[in-house]
Amino acid sequence: MAGARPLPGGRLELAVLEALWEQGALSAPEIHERVGVPLDLVYTTTAKVLDRLLAKGLVQRQPHGKTFRYAAAVERPATERARAAKLLQALFGNAPRPALAALVDAVTEIDPHLLDELASIVEVRRRSRREQ
Repeated sequence: MAGARPLPGGRLELAVLEALWEQGALSAPEIHERVGVPLDLVYTTTAKVLDRLLAKGLVQRQPHGKTFRYAAAVERPATERARAAKLLQALFGNAPRPALAALVDAVTEIDPHLLDELASIVEVRRRSRREQ
């Protein structure tokens, strides 16, 4: 994943991004009301999270009167895929077969029809690689 955009570093960063994905541009106080207050956080914690996300390039801010409005600088689907890929990479490590078998078992328990969907996705990827 070299050169990849940074990912949200924890549940607070992710919660702020989710609020921005759902609501669009918000001020820091609005974000605090949606994220910080329900988690019983002080305002400065919310502000620090916004600063971290801004430094990572995950949010952008625009002046709005005497304050700023923040907006997500990354798309939700791409961020979710990157987070899932990072998790799977950590899970599979150097010995992917046991983790893959456990994943198939877990998918089967969640919804057996997902295995058919997974098989279709695998076949599409295989065809795509053959055509390259």
